[in-house]
Amino acid sequence: MVTDPVSDMLARLRNAIRARHDRLELPSSKLKKGVAEILKQTGYIADVRENEQQGRKSLLLVLKYGRNREAAIDGVRRISRPGRRVYVGHDKIPPVFFGLGMSILSTSQGLMSDGEARRRKVGGELLCEVW
Repeated sequence: MVTDPVSDMLARLRNAIRARHDRLELPSSKLKKGVAEILKQTGYIADVRENEQQGRKSLLLVLKYGRNREAAIDGVRRISRPGRRVYVGHDKIPPVFFGLGMSILSTSQGLMSDGEARRRKVGGELLCEVW
C-alpha cells in the first residue's frame, strides 16, 4: 500500500526517464491523471492514456525525448508531503530554475501549473516541481 501516491508517481517517472523507457504504466487516480495532463499540456510528456484491464484502471504515460535521447524532464521534486504540507498564495509561488521549470499546484479551482495559478490569482498546495 502506498501512502503518498503522487510521490510514488514521481519516483516511477524519474526512474523510467533514467532507464530511457518509452512508456510508463502506473495505477490510475484522479490526482495522478490531473498531474499527467498538466505535464502533457506543458510539453514534458508526449501523451497520457487510460487503460482498464481486469477491472483495474491504469495510466500509460508516453515519455518525450529529444535528439540524442535527451529526456524532456531533467528533474522532478515533491514539495508538499503528507507529513509537511506546503501552501502558497498566488503572489508567493516560487519560480523553478528562474522560470525554466514549473510547479504544479492543487487549488480550489483544480490542479494547475504555476503560470496558470498566477494568471488566475489563486494559491493552493504546492505539489511538485518539474524542470
